[in-house]
Amino acid sequence: MNETLKRTISGSIYVLLLIAAIQFSNNENSISFFLLFGIFLLITVFEFCNLLQINKITPLILASTIYLLNYKIAISNSLADGYFYQLHYNRINDQIILLITLIVSIKAIFFLFDAKKTALESFSKYIYLIGYIILPFIILTKIPFGKNGYNPKIIISIFILIWTNDTFAYIVGKSIGKNKLFEIISPKKTIEGFLGGVLFAVIASYLISKYYIEIAEKNTFIWIITALIISVFGTIGDLIESKFKRIAGVKDSGSIMPGHGGILDRLDSVIFVAPIIFLFYQILNYVS
Repeated sequence: MNETLKRTISGSIYVLLLIAAIQFSNNENSISFFLLFGIFLLITVFEFCNLLQINKITPLILASTIYLLNYKIAISNSLADGYFYQLHYNRINDQIILLITLIVSIKAIFFLFDAKKTALESFSKYIYLIGYIILPFIILTKIPFGKNGYNPKIIISIFILIWTNDTFAYIVGKSIGKNKLFEIISPKKTIEGFLGGVLFAVIASYLISKYYIEIAEKNTFIWIITALIISVFGTIGDLIESKFKRIAGVKDSGSIMPGHGGILDRLDSVIFVAPIIFLFYQILNYVS
């Protein structure tokens, strides 16, 4: 089987599985959504431990415990409020998780731009495990739940924007890209490709907000800003994972998806973007 066909088949299975699990969940039963992302979390933790060369047992137990505890708190809160499986998280819990994740994200950005940093001490490895992998997954599961309950269109739209940005960054970069974006970490990324990805993500965000989400014209700016956040921080997230792989001396985080690498390779953008988007939505909610 040639490489293109393998990539097409494994990529299609991944996309169909993702959309099906998101789409078929609802306020009364969101188990498929949580189950899929719980599985993704465990695979990602396994792959990340391989990259950093740390024991996998404790991280996998830690990730499972935090994820299940978060799910249980979500369900108990929603039942207390009278909404089955509608997630109304404790605000203090949200703020603590978001704050820790944002601090680790900033640390990861400094790590990315520190050319002298070519190894990680044990303490930093576990900090990244928690704040770069586990907690962003927790935040990701919060995003589609709002005042009106579960809305699959929100999380699906975020993934569509990430895929749009990645696809057109590749196409534009391959076609006209000449100036390297961050050659030392990712030699194939170009400034032209990055700008092309941003442009098409913004166009897609307008179409999504108008014809898929169907929000008022005056509020389309919300999804345009979301597209900009995804384009900028998604690219940073991809570069950060590339640096982890460069330190580990590997091309991919895993091999579970033939032609694509590991689950972390597919989700590196979204887990880095999720806290920023969640923060943006919290600010919008506070202002409104």
